[in-house]
Amino acid sequence: MTLPNALLDRLRRVRLLALDVDGVLTDGRLYFQADGIEIKAFHTQDGHGLKLLKRVGIHVALVTGRDSPMVSQRAASLGIDLVHQGCEDKLATLRGLCQRLDLELEQVAYCGDDLPDLAAIKRCGVGITVPNAPDYIHTHADWTTERLGGHGAVREICDTLLESQGHWGAVLDTYLHGRT
Repeated sequence: MTLPNALLDRLRRVRLLALDVDGVLTDGRLYFQADGIEIKAFHTQDGHGLKLLKRVGIHVALVTGRDSPMVSQRAASLGIDLVHQGCEDKLATLRGLCQRLDLELEQVAYCGDDLPDLAAIKRCGVGITVPNAPDYIHTHADWTTERLGGHGAVREICDTLLESQGHWGAVLDTYLHGRT
């Protein structure tokens, strides 16, 4: 995949990747057991990509409109402490995160897939969506991943950020040669 140079320049400035959960980190379907317990499926490659971002100093945040113990568990397993659930105004949440982390919105890449994500997609430095988002979301995004939400889209974003910021060689070297 080749991205335009202007978009690559904006990706180089990203210091925070913020993600919606349902439809981005998952395929968007909600699974409930007979006892009402919610189940979510997360892609392991997405999780590893998020860990790689954290290793190179890029912050990761989950910003979701729903409250789910599964999100808390997944975030904890990945070492993500910037978790905001039950967000009605995702852009306001991102502005608060920027203030807390001493960042500008231009340093944020945000990926979402539906109307509650639209303001964040439009206002952040890089607005990203997934192929399974509605057309009116694609219209406002800077980039649509090739992979579907819940099927490696987040890993695609992570790898692209690592490549654009010059970290990819060191990541590969770590796994090829066992160096940290």
